[in-house]
Amino acid sequence: MEKVEIGLSGFAYPMPCALVGVDVNDKPNYLTIAWFTMVNSKPPYLGMALGKARYTNQGIKEKGSFSVNIPSSDMAEVTDYCGIVSGDKSDKAQEFTTFYGKLKTAPMIRECPYNLECRLVETVELPSNQFFIGEIVAAYADERYLTDGVPDMKKIDPFVLSMADARYFGIGKYLGKAWDMGKKFLAKKQ
Repeated sequence: MEKVEIGLSGFAYPMPCALVGVDVNDKPNYLTIAWFTMVNSKPPYLGMALGKARYTNQGIKEKGSFSVNIPSSDMAEVTDYCGIVSGDKSDKAQEFTTFYGKLKTAPMIRECPYNLECRLVETVELPSNQFFIGEIVAAYADERYLTDGVPDMKKIDPFVLSMADARYFGIGKYLGKAWDMGKKFLAKKQ
């Protein structure tokens, strides 16, 4: 089957969904994001791209911190809401129970199964976005979402964004152990 060029509307595909938490003018605010990823392992750094006009950016710069909260699929509706309404016009924090961790300046969402607390390390100016890099200083999870002390994706039940057609999807079934399945493939080749 031949590949066809589909244009640039698909971007990186698919993208995990999260809620960024920041204090803006000393009030918690949450914004939906899908453009985020790990960018360093030791120390653990997370990077995320936000449009330059976002209200959330002000809080990240003011406090030098932010959180990344991973919602479960049953939170898809409120997560989407947080991406279409600006925090300068609506108090989105009232939709959640907010808590703070070590930094005391990065609000997190208790209802989200998994939370990352980050200290801002660097801001990269891009043509239409700002790319924030944060060091993960703490990770939090409700015990019911852990298996053997590790976050369990099946229990967390996160969801992804298909940017090209603006749809959310659940993650699906377990396929196999990372850094192990490839060994089986390699053994077959030898």
